[in-house]
Amino acid sequence: MKIAVYRKEHFNCAHRLHNPNWSEEKNQEIFGKCNNKNYHGHNYELIVKLIGPIDPETGYVYDMKILSDLIKEHVLNKFDHKNLNLDTDEFQNLNPTAENIAVVIWNILRTKIDKKHELIIRLYETERNFVEYDGN
Repeated sequence: MKIAVYRKEHFNCAHRLHNPNWSEEKNQEIFGKCNNKNYHGHNYELIVKLIGPIDPETGYVYDMKILSDLIKEHVLNKFDHKNLNLDTDEFQNLNPTAENIAVVIWNILRTKIDKKHELIIRLYETERNFVEYDGN
């Protein structure tokens, strides 16, 4: 028997969507306002989903305090109130789209969480725009 548990977190950061291999005109055409040379920000909602068996000794799929601490230490402390393009190593050469941010977060947390747990990252860039990544 497997069950899913979820942890929801929030962080704010700025970014600029830009492909350095394209002209300014093409970047503007593809990314529009998100290509603002002075950057722009989002209030991201992050949902970390773990799926696994219930531990018979604890009754937990995963200790949510430990999950909260992992997210804070390895994701929020790294990205919250940062300019992703300028302040983070992960996005020096990677366009910080919601898709890429979700993959980066998944890769960070995957190394910290036992493989017996399925890991799914859902990232809301806006209330209506979100992405989800499960490692595949």
